[in-house]
Amino acid sequence: MLAALREQVLHANRELSRRGLARFTFGNASAIDRAAGRIVIKPSGVPYDELTSEMMVVTDLEGRMVEGKLRPSSDLPTHAALYRAFAGTGGIVHTHSHYATVWAQAGREIPCLGTTHADHFHGPVPITEPMADHAIAGEYEANTGGAIVARFAGLDPKAMPAVLVAGHASFCWESSVAAAVETASILEEVAEMAYHTIVLNAEAAEISAALLDRHFLRKHGSEAYYGQRPST
Repeated sequence: MLAALREQVLHANRELSRRGLARFTFGNASAIDRAAGRIVIKPSGVPYDELTSEMMVVTDLEGRMVEGKLRPSSDLPTHAALYRAFAGTGGIVHTHSHYATVWAQAGREIPCLGTTHADHFHGPVPITEPMADHAIAGEYEANTGGAIVARFAGLDPKAMPAVLVAGHASFCWESSVAAAVETASILEEVAEMAYHTIVLNAEAAEISAALLDRHFLRKHGSEAYYGQRPST
């Protein structure tokens, strides 16, 4: 099982680079085997084109190394915090993709200005509160995870599988790491659309709740009807 998960995490990290979502080494992807209680994550600072499945680092849910010779991504404590808090999450992606990071640096959530956004995120993509100096000076990455979890009080992480960390960048999560890569790609697309919409019309309004619900729920939830039904 872990061998297959290593391959999935390797492919996901390469996809982040291939899609232009993680330039240089600005990003990482991980996956979890919940039955085994193991996280598989990219090693820290290794260029994407040099990665192999054997380089992937295996840790427990507290971020303690179990397998691997390289140091895990420095963002591991954030990933671990999200896996512990968000049940059903199978993969997490962190990138510094351009437009999503622009919104994070501006300290603004990404407003839901159209149905492309609503098809994937049930409302504005939220942003965390800026971290206090003591949280930054302390266990910074773990405290980043705590800031995300705190922001999601009252929010459904399945309906909103993305967040902006103020002054930093984005995290996305899904049931698998491959799906999390896809969500990170969509996040970047809607972030760019929102940016250009506001450039053209600074007074652009968010879509109505009725239109938001219609587009999100036709793809998600018990009554979704978009796409094909699995064959029986």
